[in-house]
Amino acid sequence: MSTIAAKSSETSARKVAKRPGGAVKRAAGRATRESGAAKRSAAASKRPASLASRLALALEADIVSGKLRPGTRLDEQTLARRFKASRTPVREALRQLESRGMVENRPRQGAQVMQLSLASLIEMFETMAWLEAACASLAARRHTQADRDAIQAAHEACISAQQALDPEAFYRANARWHETLYAASQNRYLEQETLLLRNRLEPYRRATTFHEGLMALSVQEHQRIADAIFAMDESRAMSEMRGHLDTLRNDAVRTYGALLRVD
Repeated sequence: MSTIAAKSSETSARKVAKRPGGAVKRAAGRATRESGAAKRSAAASKRPASLASRLALALEADIVSGKLRPGTRLDEQTLARRFKASRTPVREALRQLESRGMVENRPRQGAQVMQLSLASLIEMFETMAWLEAACASLAARRHTQADRDAIQAAHEACISAQQALDPEAFYRANARWHETLYAASQNRYLEQETLLLRNRLEPYRRATTFHEGLMALSVQEHQRIADAIFAMDESRAMSEMRGHLDTLRNDAVRTYGALLRVD
């Protein structure tokens, strides 16, 4: 072998020998960067919600509870004074609620709590009936013993409130009963979407639970739905839940239609 060929062979050997070490270093560098990114992401998730997000949650709670009724004007300056904040986070909070369909901006009028037309209310209740029916059907298939206990406890709270003729207590117990069914579906996406639409409808649903006849009827329908779920009868659970939402829809539409005629 010539001297030149020998030197070339030695150089190639040295390069090959160095490659594994370089690959290890590069892999270690990537791992370090990925670890750093994961830590930054975890830290970001632990940060407290922004002021705008907190204001949006507070306003959403007022809308859902009925404190801010459909059509109520939401003046930025008034809200800024109420929350002791500048108008910038208030404006951002209103934008967040607008994106959720709970607030609307009208030309020359500004922001106000979303006021649905009668046609929109009917369509949203129809959609809600299918979402809740899907929750009931999946709950029949997937519910756990913990879900069964939660559904039963919420149902008993509804019965107590109905017997006491306490509409506020019934409203809270009824909301909890429906939420236990959403959770029992074991489908987080369906649960979140159903809650989102329910919150948009809540100002209209709330008024329907305030009379004795509907509270008694709701308790009976809840029992039939729970019986179907506990029997793991998916089709019956779905059918009973759709019937229950039809009852709520009809009452809400009658109530809201009467209010629109008065206005």
